[in-house]
This record gives sequence, structure tokens and C-alpha cells, in this order.
Amino acid sequence: MGQEILPPSGGDDDNIQPVDLKAALEQRYLAYALSTIMHRALPDVRDGLKPVHRRIVYAMNEMGLRPTSAFRKCAKIVGEVMGNYHPHGDQSIYDALARLAQDFSQRYTLVNGQGNFGNIDGDSPAAMRYTESKMTAVSELLLEGIDQDAVDFRDTYDESNSEPVVLPGAFPNLLANGSSGIAVGMATSIPSHNAHELCDAALHLIKHPDATVEKLVEFIPGPDFPTGGIIIDSRDSIIESYRTGRGGFRVRAKWQTEDLGRGGYQIVITEIPFQVQKSRLIEKIAELLIARKLPLLEDIRDESAEDIRVVLVPKTRSVDPTILMESMFKLTELESRFPLNMNVLSMGRIPRVMALNEVLKEWLDHRREVLQRRSRFRLAAIDRRLEILGGLLIAYLNIDEVIRIIREEDEPKPVMVARWDLTDNQVEAILNMRLRSLRKLEEFEIRKEFDELTREKGEIEALLASDDKQWQTVAWEIGEVKKKFAKATEVGRRRTQFADAPEADEEAIQQAMIEKEPITVVISEKGWIRALKGHIADTATLTFKEGDGLKVAFPAQTTDKILIVTTGGKAFTLGGDKLPGGRGHGEPLRIMVDMDNDQAVLTAFVHDPSRKQLIVSTAGNGFVVPEAELVANTRKGKQIMNVALPEETQLLVPVGGDHVAVVGENRKLLVFPLAQVPEMSRGKGVRLQRYKDGGISDVRCFAIADGLIWEDSAGRTFTKNKDELAEWLADRATAGRTVPKGFPRSGKFAG
Repeated sequence: MGQEILPPSGGDDDNIQPVDLKAALEQRYLAYALSTIMHRALPDVRDGLKPVHRRIVYAMNEMGLRPTSAFRKCAKIVGEVMGNYHPHGDQSIYDALARLAQDFSQRYTLVNGQGNFGNIDGDSPAAMRYTESKMTAVSELLLEGIDQDAVDFRDTYDESNSEPVVLPGAFPNLLANGSSGIAVGMATSIPSHNAHELCDAALHLIKHPDATVEKLVEFIPGPDFPTGGIIIDSRDSIIESYRTGRGGFRVRAKWQTEDLGRGGYQIVITEIPFQVQKSRLIEKIAELLIARKLPLLEDIRDESAEDIRVVLVPKTRSVDPTILMESMFKLTELESRFPLNMNVLSMGRIPRVMALNEVLKEWLDHRREVLQRRSRFRLAAIDRRLEILGGLLIAYLNIDEVIRIIREEDEPKPVMVARWDLTDNQVEAILNMRLRSLRKLEEFEIRKEFDELTREKGEIEALLASDDKQWQTVAWEIGEVKKKFAKATEVGRRRTQFADAPEADEEAIQQAMIEKEPITVVISEKGWIRALKGHIADTATLTFKEGDGLKVAFPAQTTDKILIVTTGGKAFTLGGDKLPGGRGHGEPLRIMVDMDNDQAVLTAFVHDPSRKQLIVSTAGNGFVVPEAELVANTRKGKQIMNVALPEETQLLVPVGGDHVAVVGENRKLLVFPLAQVPEMSRGKGVRLQRYKDGGISDVRCFAIADGLIWEDSAGRTFTKNKDELAEWLADRATAGRTVPKGFPRSGKFAG
């Protein structure tokens, strides 16, 4: 890369210069990146506009398209912008112009559009030859003072004209309308806010320049999107976002239930989150309905006209509307997150992420600078006028002499300058005076104007000399803007509301997102799992791979959680809806969960959070574990029983009754109170029965009042009541006595 590669010689080599490719690329890419950041993607913190929007608004002003004037074709405006200020494609300019006119994209539109400017369904605007537009009151505020040297101008791209570097910006446009854009290596995303609230915060900041973001959030509780919706973030997270300039806001659709009589209802959505296309949203919900991912929803209808009205029909009248909507928020764009990344051009030059108070402060500083520049401009105009008025007064006092000089002298100008010590401007004004101005009344009016201008000059000089007076004037100007966009007006009312997300049962919401269907879960000896449709009573018909057989099979529902416990003392959880289908032999469990190779499936069952299980190892240690503790939310599962090879987890039996019966491989039986076994969420457990050698064979929990029941291999049932069990009743961890007559040879309670 660092070495120069020369082109082959031959031909005219005079103008070929070897260039280091790396340096050339770096230089050119940096130039491109800077151009994108400065002149395309990031808004200026002072007027909240990117160059294309600024040029559109300025061009419309130059064309005289005031709010009170007639509309003009957008093609004419786009041509003007492209020809004079913005050397880019007409379509990109028209897209930017159309967006400024969309009341669902802009909180306070800068362009008043007539014709089809697109809609919330995502339809495009009509071609620019059909649509017309003019400025709005907001654009007028942004431009207020543009002809009074309020801002700097620079040459346009072809140097045939000049354009403003930034607009005076009497309206807090950056935060009021928001902005989004992607530059090179950086992006910006700012939501829109309520102008009334912004003005309140700005007025507070004038009085208290050190106000914190926490204080300003009392005035600006959060964004105010053009499409309304409900923000469900906590106040703390909103403050944190505004303090750092980075974060996001969760926005939900606004909905209510409509009573249809006789216990029936439907849900009506009246506002959707910002920048969500309604047609695409409904399409997505319809797709989920067809895919049976929304079992609580029967149908969706779009009944929108001018306003949004999307109707959701629940499956049955017993469906809880909150749970239905929570499942919709989880799966669809009825809830969306609007990112906050307040990356703007500070001072019009430096891209940086700013906090809420910094953004408002820069806007206020800009307003003050505009005030100073407009005041100086007015001062200069007053000085020029006072100079001329002074000359005219001298002329009136000596009118006969002036007329004589004009009539008799060949060059009256130098004579008058010498005679009354006048300036060039004053003499020009006298010579250009009309005869009809020689009335006596005119002299009186000139004196009156002279006095008024002198007084105004004194006021402006006092203003420029006093910081306090300047801030008072800026505050008065902001107060006027606040009146125009007050919350009492239709345009100023807050559209986005705030609420806490309802406390809905997570479990119920998860269930609501799964279609409830009966299945039979089958797990093989070698750990292959599948779910057959329906409840199958006869498992003898099931087929397995060569050398494999049935380990466990049980009925369940797709909405159930399936718990799997391994010989290594680990518990895993799988959703009934997530299991592989019944065709073939299913899939190995090890693909779905992180099971160790030296562990096998001990048992599997449908989760019941109200149950408890007695878990026992081969060495005869055990403890009671609540079933809720067995649920694992990750692939890794949950270690429940601490065992180390050769010891393994051997038994898991449901807890019931008040006593435990334990049988060892040595065919000794011990019965002791269940209360002697501790309840834990994880551990090694306590010794249930003592052995010289061998381990545990089986365990059962039972109620002593009902007696201990077992079956032999022939299927006969034996019952030992409390009195008959007296010789086997002892404390936990003792050896026990040999099993009674009739106990199965297998050493298990179920022959």
C-alpha cells in the first residue's frame, strides 16, 4: 500500500502523476463523510433543519409563497430550489418537500400542501405537477428577520446567488418537529415535542440558566408524536434519555373496548405508534392470524376514514382484553420503540450528541444573537434615516435659498455642501425631493419622525447595552410563539399521552400467544423427543430407531411447559408448541438443550406450578423441591441436585400426604414423616435411608391415614395401614426393616 505503483510508460506521460492509493482514498472518503455530515444528514441545532429543508423554506419565501398568498405548483418550487440552491435530484427535493407537508410525519408542518401528499398507510404523494403548496405560520416564524441581517449568508453552489447558513428560527423547530438521518459513522434520531412545553422550558431556562434536565422534564414530560399514541416509559428512563441525549421511547397504540351488548365486546384502536404504516401493520396482524399465532383473536378490520379506526374481534367474549392486547403489543408494531440520539450540528459546525438542556440553551443563544443582529441592522437604518431627515430639516429652514441654488447654479451639489455643511446623502435626498413635499405640513411630520426615531434609537442602544433587556425581549418573543401554539388551540394540544404498562400476568400473555391444542409428548431411551397431535392412549404403536425404545410418553397441551429432568440433576424447560412434530422419530433433545453427554433423561412431565417433587439420588439422598423452581428459561437449564459420578439422580416423585416410604436395593423398607425432609431449591439433599452397600430402589409419598399401597407383578394390590406399618416406622436415615410379605421382587412400589 505504501509503495508507489507507476503506470506503464508509453504515449503522452507528461500529465500522469503517481498517487498513493491509501492517502487518496483516505482524503476523498473523509471529504465525502464531512459533506454528508454537514450538508445532508444532520440538522442544525439552531433551526432544526437540514440543508435541503432550509433551502426549500427559503426558496418558498423568495417566491413570495406566504401563508396568506395563493398556492403554487410543487414542480415550480422544486425547480426553483434545484436551479438556485440545491444541486441534487428533483425527486429527492420533492420527497423532502412532501414530508414537510404531511401532518402525520411533522408535528407542526412547515409546508401547507394542497392535493395528495401521501397518507399514513404508506402511499406515495402524487407527482409534483399535480400538487401545490405554500408556507405555513411555522415557516414564517423560522424566517422572521431573514431580511434584517439576522443570519449569515453564503454563496450558492454556482456562486450566482446567496443562501442563509441558518434560519433565524423563532420557533423551537429541532425539538418540536424532530429529525432523523444517517450520515457516515453517525446517525441522528430526535422525536417531535409539544411547542407549548418547549416554550415553557425555554422561559424557565432564561430565568435559571443552570436548570437541570430533571427540572426541565417537569415542563417537557416527553415526546409528542403527530400520530398520538401512549408512551409507557418510566419517568426515570425518560430523564436518563434526555440527560445523555441517547435512549428511546416505547410507544403503544391507543385502544378502548366497545360494548356490543349481551356481554360481547370489540377492541377499537384509534391511534398507532409514530412512523408505523397502518396498512403494513394490519397485513402483519392478518399474517399472524393465519399462522395461528394469535389464538385469542378472531378477526381484524380496518374501518378507518379520516381518523384511524382498526377493529379487533376477540375469539370469545370471555377473552380478557388486556391480555389480548398485551400479546398483540409483544408480537406486532402496535408497540414500537422510537430511538433517541440527539446528534446535531452544534454551532452549525460540530456534530455531537447533546442533552435536552444543551439543545435548548443553544437555541436561546441563537435567538439572542438574532435579536442583537436585527437590532444593529435597525440601528444602522435609523442612523441613515436620521441623517437624511436632518438634511431635509435644514432644507425646509432655508427653502428659498435651496430653490435659488438649484435654479441658478450649474453644479448645485458642492455649493449646498459648502453652504450648510451637508453630507453627500443629505444633498442627494434634498435634490430628489418632490415639489409636492414642500407643504408646511411635511416639515411638521419630518420633525415628528425625527423625534420618534431618536427615541427608538435610544431604546435599541439601551437594549444592546443590557444583557437583561436582551433576555427579556427573547422571553417576550418566545411568549408570543407560545400563545400561537398554546395547548388550548387545536394545533397545540398534546397528542401523545403517558401511562404505565398494565400489570398483566406474563404467564397468561405467553399462553395467549400459543394456539391451545392437545399433543402427546414422547421421549425415547436415547433422548429423542417428539410431539404427536392429539392424545394417544396406546403407546405400543409408536416406532423408534434401531436399538431405541420408549422412555416416557404423556398427554399435554401446546400451551404447557414440559419439564425434563436428567440423571445429572439438571432441569430443562421446553414449550409444548416448540417441540418437533410427530412425523419420523423427532429430534435429539441435545440439539434443543445443553445436556451433558454423560447424562440421560430421568423423566419428563407437564409443569404444574402448585406441585412439589421429591428428588432422590442413587446414594439415597433427597430433598423436596417446589416445581416452580425447576423451570429454566435458557438452553443451559438449571442445576437442581448436586451429584457427581458415579452417583446420579435416580428418582423424582410427586409430593403428597404426610409420610415417605423408602425401599433400598437391600430390600429393606423404611417409613418416616415427610416433615423430616427439607424443602430446598437446590442442593445435595439429606440421607433418607442408611445402607451398608448398594443404594436406593424406590420411594413413595403417601398419607398414613390411607395406608401404604403397592402392586405386585401380577397386578394385585396390597395395603398396609398405620398399625401394620408400626415396625417399619422410624426416623429418617435409619436402616429400616426387611420388606413385608407380598412386596414385589422388583423392589418397586408398582410391580
